[in-house]
Amino acid sequence: MTEPSPLPGDPSELHLRISYDDGLWDTPQADTLGCWNVAVLHRRRAHGEHHEPVSSSGCTTADCSSCTVEDVVVGSMMFYRVHLDRGRNAYWAMEEESEELYETAQVLLDPETGSFADEVSEQLEYVGSALLVMNRVTLDPPWRGHGLAAVLACEVITRLMARCRAVACSPGITDLSSHRLTARAEWDRVNAKIAQGWESLGFRPYRDNVYLLSPASQDLEEQRGALRRHLAELGGSWRAGAS
Repeated sequence: MTEPSPLPGDPSELHLRISYDDGLWDTPQADTLGCWNVAVLHRRRAHGEHHEPVSSSGCTTADCSSCTVEDVVVGSMMFYRVHLDRGRNAYWAMEEESEELYETAQVLLDPETGSFADEVSEQLEYVGSALLVMNRVTLDPPWRGHGLAAVLACEVITRLMARCRAVACSPGITDLSSHRLTARAEWDRVNAKIAQGWESLGFRPYRDNVYLLSPASQDLEEQRGALRRHLAELGGSWRAGAS
């Protein structure tokens, strides 16, 4: 088993930039699908000509002239809000948008009506009508292995899930560039770890690798506090090591 590498910077300085992508405005699914892109940014404070990263307390003065601050993109996410009660049939709108969305639609939606299939609807409380799909979550390799994807995704879900009846995801490896994942056992181990991360937020396996989270559940809010504490602990450990 591969141990995670030390973090490349203070994780407390990670923050999110959430933006609505209006690229579907002139398509038939414009009223049915909404896309949000999320940039994961690290606010890096560097000192001296070699730009060595330091903690926010690493300089003798707050306005140290040798320090520079910049936001560096270290990851990204993509979410879709699917409106089941307006525009075209949501099942076919998802089919037309991408293969990943279509696979989710096949599991959760009725192709005739575009609404939740009866067996899915029976498991969900009526807290909204839309479906939020966590389509992709990616962090740069140096930031992986510390549970940060779950920490950050939790914050995005909390912001976007209003008026949604369910949140869905399909856990799995999205970055296929890692050569160490050529062994099947390692591939399965990493996939299982990813699934465990989403289960920690309250996602539960439904069928065919589609996981569901109910916005009405208290799991997400309870875990949000625990994840924020985890982030604070990681930040404290990094700053202690950098001092």
